[in-house]
Amino acid sequence: MAIAKAERLMNLALCLLGTRRPLSKRELRDSIEAYVEAVRPGSGSAGGDDAFNRMFERDKDDLRELGLVIETVENIEGEIGYLARRDSNRLPPITLDAEEAAALGLAAKVWQQARLAGAASGALQKLRAAGMPEAEDSYDAQHSALEPRIPVHETAFEPLMLACRDRRPVVFDYRKATAARPETRQVEPWTLECWRGHWYLAGWDRDRGAERVFRLSRITGRVRSRAGAFTAPVPDVVTVRETVESWAGEIATRSARIRLRTGCGYPLRARAQSVREGADGWDELEIPYGHGLDAWLVEFGPDVVVLEPADLRADVVDRLRAVAKG
Repeated sequence: MAIAKAERLMNLALCLLGTRRPLSKRELRDSIEAYVEAVRPGSGSAGGDDAFNRMFERDKDDLRELGLVIETVENIEGEIGYLARRDSNRLPPITLDAEEAAALGLAAKVWQQARLAGAASGALQKLRAAGMPEAEDSYDAQHSALEPRIPVHETAFEPLMLACRDRRPVVFDYRKATAARPETRQVEPWTLECWRGHWYLAGWDRDRGAERVFRLSRITGRVRSRAGAFTAPVPDVVTVRETVESWAGEIATRSARIRLRTGCGYPLRARAQSVREGADGWDELEIPYGHGLDAWLVEFGPDVVVLEPADLRADVVDRLRAVAKG
């Protein structure tokens, strides 16, 4: 089925690109074998002309989605015709130098294990076919032990990426770190951001009437698309990274004192403003305290004890109790 559709799309594209005048649907139907088969009696396709019309409209939309510019022209008799002019479907001259080509090649490597791997490779091949110079890949030779990649393990990534692109509202079940069970969230998705190995979605939470950031690993079940337009304006620049950093305590407003088991919690030690080693197997640290620090401390489990402030200690205890309840 996939091969048959690909062949049909290729034939339609060649017809539209090869004509000097607009072709009507009737002419396209008679020129492409797959369309002839669709309307032939006994072919198994119900509806005849209706089946062809549905198939043609889907194929036309698919070609446009792939980037083919298809023009719709009405002749003097009022009949609609279609064509794809070559000058409208040709890339402009590529003027990248070797360093810019190398940078694009490196950027494509980032997505090798992610959902956009095929799109990144395809884009690179099109640019090279259009004249982009073949850069010497010095990165592989000099840095073969280190290769940038963006891992994507969350099943919510692909539907959310498409929803961000198409500006479609979504609905999903989301479990907060402090909650025993997930809640349904209605979100207008803006953009996705990878930070410290985790993916986050920034968007407008319709129920709360405010911007929110969601960690994809906490989305449970399926992401469902919803019809309709966005109700809130999309910011020109969505600073997801800054928002996530502030929620994770990167933007600190004060300090906290914690006890940390000796030999544990190296990320906390790296951020500590001071460390006092203890003789009882525990060290005392002073670390920056910002919004979301409680969620980070919970990840270290029994190796961390909060001394002060009291509100941070209470938040950590609440989170641990929520985890214990399952």
